[in-house]
Amino acid sequence: MHLYTMRTPLASDFGGTLERLARIGYATVGVSGRHGHSAAAIRAMLDTTGLRAVLEHVAYPTVTGSGLPQAIEDVRVLGGRWIVVPSLPTTMHSPAGYREAARQFNAAGLLARRAGLRVLFHNHDGDHATVDGESLYGILLKETDPELVGFELDVYWASKGGDDPRRLFVTHPGRFPALHVKDMTPEGGFEDVGSGVLDFPAMFDTARSGGVRQWLVEHDTPADPFLTALRSYRYLARLRY
Repeated sequence: MHLYTMRTPLASDFGGTLERLARIGYATVGVSGRHGHSAAAIRAMLDTTGLRAVLEHVAYPTVTGSGLPQAIEDVRVLGGRWIVVPSLPTTMHSPAGYREAARQFNAAGLLARRAGLRVLFHNHDGDHATVDGESLYGILLKETDPELVGFELDVYWASKGGDDPRRLFVTHPGRFPALHVKDMTPEGGFEDVGSGVLDFPAMFDTARSGGVRQWLVEHDTPADPFLTALRSYRYLARLRY
């Protein structure tokens, strides 16, 4: 479960929210917003519930600036493996900007690797655009070092941006250790996993080629976060086992 989905209940009861996710059956989470808690405090709550954090979303300016060493330490305290950049600044939405991002990701990835971690990038639909004849996401895939930089593929945003997760998994093997598993309504909105139109069985059929190791449920605007968590978990449990 990516905890952005649960941000409303987390804001009032972080530990209690984790406990309810564990009771549903979740084993791992992605951290996105600490709601006033330190990394150590969140780790203690995770340990109490038996959940494990696998990653944390950290802003691009932090990952590419002087805050990276502290971010690395915080992810290590959380028990995670990946530092994930959730988006790029809008001012970088050009081939030149994405080439600069690739350069910065490689540098950050080298420092992260020395600490036993890896840098990932999380996509939105705009990342899959073609600008001046070049695929922006393609620039990141081509110009980042696979040993240093990977991708947390959000299958909803990739699909909405006109890309095909199945193709990405096959044509760029091993680059996608983590997924945001998010479903889409027929009109293009957000939906609980398994209740929308995305073809998860087909995506997961090629996920092994893509190197996927973590499935993280997400819904950006859930009416009832716990119901979304439950319905999504039950669908994926049936699908994967």
